[in-house]
Amino acid sequence: MAAFALLGLVASSASAFVHYQLLNDPTYASFCDVNATFSCTEAYSSRYGSVAGVPVAVFGMIFFAFVLGLVVLCSSSPAASENLAGYVFAVSTIGLAVVLYFAYASFVILNAVCVLCVGTYVAVIGLFLLSGSTTRYPMTSLPTRALGDLRLLFRTPSALAAAVAFVIAAGAAVVWFPGQSVATVSAAAATSATGEAEQAAPTPALTADQIAQFENYLAQQPRVPLLVPAEGAAVVIVKFNDYQCPPCRQTHLDLKPVFAKWAKQQPGKVRYVTRDFALERQCNANVNQDLHPAACEAAVAVRLAREKGKAEAMEEWLFANQPSLSPASVKSAVATVAGVTDFDARFEKTLELVKADIAQGAGLKVTGTPTFFMNGMRLPGLRAEYFDAAIAWELRRATSGK
Repeated sequence: MAAFALLGLVASSASAFVHYQLLNDPTYASFCDVNATFSCTEAYSSRYGSVAGVPVAVFGMIFFAFVLGLVVLCSSSPAASENLAGYVFAVSTIGLAVVLYFAYASFVILNAVCVLCVGTYVAVIGLFLLSGSTTRYPMTSLPTRALGDLRLLFRTPSALAAAVAFVIAAGAAVVWFPGQSVATVSAAAATSATGEAEQAAPTPALTADQIAQFENYLAQQPRVPLLVPAEGAAVVIVKFNDYQCPPCRQTHLDLKPVFAKWAKQQPGKVRYVTRDFALERQCNANVNQDLHPAACEAAVAVRLAREKGKAEAMEEWLFANQPSLSPASVKSAVATVAGVTDFDARFEKTLELVKADIAQGAGLKVTGTPTFFMNGMRLPGLRAEYFDAAIAWELRRATSGK
């Protein structure tokens, strides 16, 4: 059992490290991001990556450290050692329910495989099966056995000190580990039933050192030509988007306050444009499987809704109902939300426009969503505060003529 607990601790610690880097270094590229399917970043940046703003990986570390602690403490006492399997079976049953939920969210909802997360799934399943097969007494007797072992714990100063240290360390990890930004958490939580995000918290401020380091990174990035008219804007931001992509939904929510800020402070200077890159073979020949089977229909729906002046409302509906999207539900929604009654008749012709966006994205080496470009410069995955800083820097650069 110690081996499975150690495997889980290593996997969850590595997950926490990667999540920490993604939260604090906008230039970080995770080693477990292979493609759009095998992607730790997609899992960590989704709404399933954190609980109350704390990365799930941190709770995984606490869980496996607790199991290892049980193994060590029980092994030091012959009376408690015979109860170890029951304790591990009890906590791993809870752990199994949790990992099954997150596995479903990852594989079915996000269509993403997080390799490090899979390591924790294997560890929990191993603990569950091994402890269950070695428990030799009725689980109904476990509470009585636990009370006896707790009395022994309180009579053993070294064991009690270790238990107290674990509780303090676990609490400190939850409190001090940097979680999702305030804007991210509040925007995700504030999505109403109609799909309209309520006012999010202000974008957190970066330190002067963080800004300087980030601007130095931006200054070194190459630029490519984008066939997107500026329409008088100094900064043109292009997002290659898939309406069934969870990180696309998250960035849609996170960046609303940022774009609203610049629209108010410098009207017309920042233009935000969405380009389609549906991860579905019906309209995207660059993917080998249908990761998002309603993505092409969703892209067409927004284009048809735009003609009715309802593109924003359609986007909100799609993102709000993302987990349950299907071609039929999209078709029904565009009729209700935007009054589009000729979806089928116009689908194929409008789909060609979607394919043109995808071809542009493929030419720019876009392989996943969301992918952002700012004045031809490809941006890494950025939290809202870094995106805000990038716009400020690019506005200064563009208006100074450098």
